[in-house]
Amino acid sequence: MKITVIGSGYVGLVTGTCLAEVGNEVCCLDVDPAKIELLQAGGIPIYEPGLDDMVRRNVAAGRLHFTTDVAESVAFGDIQFIAVGTPPDEDGSADLQYVLAAARNIGRYMDGYKVVVDKSTVPVGTADKVRAALAEVLAERDAQLDYSVVSNPEFLKEGAAIEDFMKPDRIVVGAEDERAVEMMRRLYAPFQRNHERILFMDVRSAELTKYAANAMLATRISFMNELANLAETLGADIELVRRGIGSDPRIGYHFLYPGAGYGGSCFPKDVKALISSGKAHGHTLRVLDAVEAANDAQKLRLVDKAVARFGEDLSGRRFALWGLAFKPNTDDMREAPSRVIVAELTRRGAEVVAYDPVAAEEARRVMGDNPRLRFAEDMMSPLDGADALLIVTEWKMFRAPDFEAIRAALKAPVIIDGRNMYDPAWLREQGFDYLAIGR
Repeated sequence: MKITVIGSGYVGLVTGTCLAEVGNEVCCLDVDPAKIELLQAGGIPIYEPGLDDMVRRNVAAGRLHFTTDVAESVAFGDIQFIAVGTPPDEDGSADLQYVLAAARNIGRYMDGYKVVVDKSTVPVGTADKVRAALAEVLAERDAQLDYSVVSNPEFLKEGAAIEDFMKPDRIVVGAEDERAVEMMRRLYAPFQRNHERILFMDVRSAELTKYAANAMLATRISFMNELANLAETLGADIELVRRGIGSDPRIGYHFLYPGAGYGGSCFPKDVKALISSGKAHGHTLRVLDAVEAANDAQKLRLVDKAVARFGEDLSGRRFALWGLAFKPNTDDMREAPSRVIVAELTRRGAEVVAYDPVAAEEARRVMGDNPRLRFAEDMMSPLDGADALLIVTEWKMFRAPDFEAIRAALKAPVIIDGRNMYDPAWLREQGFDYLAIGR
């Protein structure tokens, strides 16, 4: 099949590349010439394990193309995926200007039937706006052309996006005419050879499904963080509690890990957008208001522990920090807890020396103007003479470090662990002051 993907960011690039991998011809459009030049030269603008090799392989095979030419991209694909950004407005609602601009461009240049697919995360009712934008532009052209608007939300985990796309748990498709249903069924046939994974539904239900999924996962995280803070006060161990409730099949173990708060491009934005959507329609989503408030507070939990240990004024203190990205296996710094932690530590007068194996360059871009923050090239050098080690992102390389070397390097053997990576009893036996979450 011939497919156009509008937007070559995280979702668009993964979508286009994976669709090319199974034999389709794909044209990826982006308005950023530098990004397209990079992609055409064999580079990729994001970090995602395995994606660079897959892009190069499909470009070399002639199945994957990149362009800045809108007319070319519209002419190319029978299916037009819209995978542009939907940043939050000031009120938290999703900004649809790029989605609607893409729809208008399709209407401006299309010369036959197109299936227009909303791949971006968009609020309920967006498909109606896309349909109206297409109709408006076609009317201006006095063009009588058929089209279908489909909702096909993505469920990609950063760091495991290729696996998620190639072997999906489910494929949600909101489509309301048979022609579009059959084209989407054909498109996704290579990804469900073992069993049917497509869930067809009406468009509005598909749009809400994406927000509902992310809001549910964010809720589990905030709930566990709140419970962990209580466990700490009561003298219970949240890890044992996690095992106790996770063993219930009605609950399960996924997303029950307490920590330093959630971040990234999805959960914070989508929770805000769903809250905003509720307000716009007269519904207060009280649970999600609490989820958001709990997460904002949790991002300061490690700072609270540092203050309890070293005092309110952190002037003259220096902290080593492991992990800057919002999660492992990505360089994404959007809404990362590390940004809040570093800002508050340095506001209190401390200096921070940070290490991340992948996200350092992106962190320099978004945090590099902080004079009290320095970046290290390896994980051990920030420890030299530091007052404590703070762990913010659970990269695998941090799981089994040389604790004797850590103790020798630190001014005092203090570890403030925002991801509960180590055994508290064992570390305390080794002489560490180990401050974890809910343990």
